[in-house]
Amino acid sequence: MRVDLHTHSTASDGTDTPAELVRNAAAAGLDVVALTDHDTVAGHAEAVRALSGPEAGEVREAGLTLVTGAELSCRVQGISMHMLAYLFDPAEPELHRERELVRDDRVPRARGMVARLQELGVPVTWEQVARIAGIPADAGADPAAGAPGVSVGRPHVAAAMVEAGVVDSVSDAFTAEWLANDGRAYVAKHELDPFDAIRLVKAAGGVTVFAHPGAHKRGETVPDPVIAELAAAGLDGLEVDHTDHDAPTRARLRALAADLGVLVTGSSDYHGDRKAVRLGACTTDPEVYREIARRATGAQPISAV
Repeated sequence: MRVDLHTHSTASDGTDTPAELVRNAAAAGLDVVALTDHDTVAGHAEAVRALSGPEAGEVREAGLTLVTGAELSCRVQGISMHMLAYLFDPAEPELHRERELVRDDRVPRARGMVARLQELGVPVTWEQVARIAGIPADAGADPAAGAPGVSVGRPHVAAAMVEAGVVDSVSDAFTAEWLANDGRAYVAKHELDPFDAIRLVKAAGGVTVFAHPGAHKRGETVPDPVIAELAAAGLDGLEVDHTDHDAPTRARLRALAADLGVLVTGSSDYHGDRKAVRLGACTTDPEVYREIARRATGAQPISAV
C-alpha cells in the first residue's frame, strides 16, 4: 500500500485541480492520498466527486482512497510552522473561523510581498501574480471588502519571479534573500498558535501532524523542546520522510518521534508542476495511516471502491 498524506491543489497553491489531483494520484499508483490545501477545505467536494462520481472509472478501478485535510498556518516563538490536520469535521465553527481568518489575510500579504519585491527592484506585478494564482486582479483592492474565497500564496509570487527571470525555480525564491520566513520580501500573515491548532483540530475530531519540521531552507525551525511540548499537548505525529529533509535530519526526527511516542509520516508535499516533487516521492507506513484513520472521529477516509 502506497500512502501519500500531503498534497496541494488549485484550491490553494498547487497546479492540479482537485479532480486532476485525484486522477493523477491514481495514475501514480497511490492507494491513499490526502488533500491538504493551505487553510482551506474548498477542494474537498470536487475531489470527492472525482473519486466517486459518474466519470470516476479509472480512479474507481485503481481503488484510490481519499483522506480529507488541510495544512494550517501556525507560529510559535516567532517561528512559522505548518500543521497538517486530517479527517476533522470541516463545519466545526471555531476551527472554521480560524481558517477563514488565515485565508482572508492571504491577499493583503501577497500584495505586500509584491510591493517589497518592487522596492528591491524585482520586475513583478500584482496582476502577474493574480494571473498565476487564477484569481481576479482586483482581489483585495478594497481592504474593507476583503477577498472571500480567494487563495494566493508565496509559491504564486515565486512563480512570478521565475517568469521575470529573477530566480531559476520556485524553490530558489524561498531563501533569506527573497521569500523565506523573515526574508527581505517576506510579509507575515495571520497564523494560529500551534497549541490552539491542536486543540481546535482535536475538538473537530481530527488528527494533527507537524509538517516538515526539519526544513531548514524554509527558515528557522521549531526547537525540539517546543516539539516535545506540542506532543504533550496532543500532537499526533511528525512528518519525517519529506524531500526537504536530508538523511541525518530524518534520522534525528525519527528518534525524536520515538522518544515522544508520536507517529511518523511521510509525504510528497506535491504542488503539481510548481515544484519538481512527484506524487508518492515519500510515503507513510500503512499501519501509521490506519492508526490516523482509527483516531479520527470528525470524518473518515473515502474510498472509490
